[in-house]
Amino acid sequence: MKIVTGIVIVALLGGGYGWKLHKDNEMASAIAGDADTIQVAPVGPTFNSDSAYAFTAAQCAFGPRTMNSTAHDKCESWIKSKFKSYGLEVKTQKADLKGIDGELFHSTNIMASYNPKATTRILICAHWDSRPWADNDPDSTKHNEPVMAANDGASGVAVMLELARTISKDKKLNKDIGIDFVCFDAEDSGKDGDDDSWALGAQYFASHQPEGLSWSYGILLDMVGGEGAQFYQEQMSMQFAPDIVTKVWNAAAAAGYSAYFPTESGGAVTDDHIPLNKAGIPTVDIIPFYRDLPDNSFGPTWHTTSDTMDHIDKNTLKAVGQTVIQVLYSE
Repeated sequence: MKIVTGIVIVALLGGGYGWKLHKDNEMASAIAGDADTIQVAPVGPTFNSDSAYAFTAAQCAFGPRTMNSTAHDKCESWIKSKFKSYGLEVKTQKADLKGIDGELFHSTNIMASYNPKATTRILICAHWDSRPWADNDPDSTKHNEPVMAANDGASGVAVMLELARTISKDKKLNKDIGIDFVCFDAEDSGKDGDDDSWALGAQYFASHQPEGLSWSYGILLDMVGGEGAQFYQEQMSMQFAPDIVTKVWNAAAAAGYSAYFPTESGGAVTDDHIPLNKAGIPTVDIIPFYRDLPDNSFGPTWHTTSDTMDHIDKNTLKAVGQTVIQVLYSE
């Protein structure tokens, strides 16, 4: 994913995933959201951060899950087997997608459905591939090394797996609600200057949506396990899905995690939620915004060889996982 900070979106351009940007501090304050937090009691089962941490580590044990690699193939099989073990219906969406350098990526989107017969459905998603180049590493000699992607990839999938395990075991979610957990592939091989080169799997999913399915809203989980992370309200989420932003941030407050979810504006991000929103699925991006890092607001390990289990924080995983539980069990 790519971020542009200190901006407000004023108009989307037709075609592609580019947009017109305008810096306007007054509008930024408005987008940050001054809506009153609804006081609600915590609901739903307890999210197990130890389990989510173990799921993150299990993905990293395969090595970097870069496109067309053996580690990528092995991790795909593992993710599918874990969702199936919790009783979810698993389907895959395979496509050969062309990367920015002309390489053909053998891509697989994985969809695991809880309560597949329910007509009211919520989409929870994350990307599962690893970036092939650590091009933000402070050591320039490592810029062509792959990223382990403990946070930028594995953490989002791990939270989804723990959500699936918890909900399936609990069996008390509203029976009218169905959930589709989607692991997007080929997200992180993009390059600056070409917005279309990011989120290839999500772009494909958005233009080839499974027949007969529609979603009330979506929640994207990206880099949800990092040390010191806070999840400000991402500007494109506010542009497309302000009501869902309010829902999620209110849920975080109700679950006791408002410190992790400030009701202030973060950056605008090119991520998997953009093609979903453009396809009519209102989707918010839960993604960190490190306000005090002037050169990299995604955090110190983003697109570096330091994106390893050494920098995964169970407390961050817990804050995000429990917030999503609060959202789902409040429906």
